[in-house]
Amino acid sequence: MTQIHVGPPPPRSHARLWISTLLLILYSAFVLLVTMWPQPEQLEFDSIAGRVLRALHNLGVPERFGYNELEFVANIGMFVPLGFLLGLALARKAWWLAIFLLPAFSGAIEFTQGIALDERVSTVLDVLSNTVGGYLGLLLAMILRAMIHARDRTMIERELWERRAAAAELQRQNAARAAARSSQPAYVRAEEPDPVTRVLDADFWETGDAPTVRIPV
Repeated sequence: MTQIHVGPPPPRSHARLWISTLLLILYSAFVLLVTMWPQPEQLEFDSIAGRVLRALHNLGVPERFGYNELEFVANIGMFVPLGFLLGLALARKAWWLAIFLLPAFSGAIEFTQGIALDERVSTVLDVLSNTVGGYLGLLLAMILRAMIHARDRTMIERELWERRAAAAELQRQNAARAAARSSQPAYVRAEEPDPVTRVLDADFWETGDAPTVRIPV
């Protein structure tokens, strides 16, 4: 069998890492701006919350769903993108770091609010809601990465199946030609190349010699 030259592995794509890390930095800066603004009344949270509550009550949400409940839900929602982006930015084997980074980030925010910002209220409930939101985003990121990984494995397996099927077809064709030439003298027989080597050769698929193999559905 002819020796197959494998060559160096193809370079890895770092697009996911760079894009997710950039978005993570930008969104983290946004979260810090919102939570560390020394005068929260300038951000008009109360007026925005009042309009949101009126809209929710008009849509049928019970009146007992008030400002505290809305703040709890908003804290969850604010950390969902943070957990999602962190789950995409971390390496596949280091995703578990987000389990500690998310509550630590929220705890650092609440601690800073409690000791440095007089007009801010620091509570453990905020840390809990932020952590829940971060974990939800992390779960979504892990599901997305698992789906992409499964899709890539399926595409690779189908490509390998095509090449194995093509190699089997070449072996059958070579066997048929060898049987037809068995009665010819030895000096006119041409040595057939190894079919597996031909299939693995990148140029082989551009010559038009590759057999057509239909993938079963």
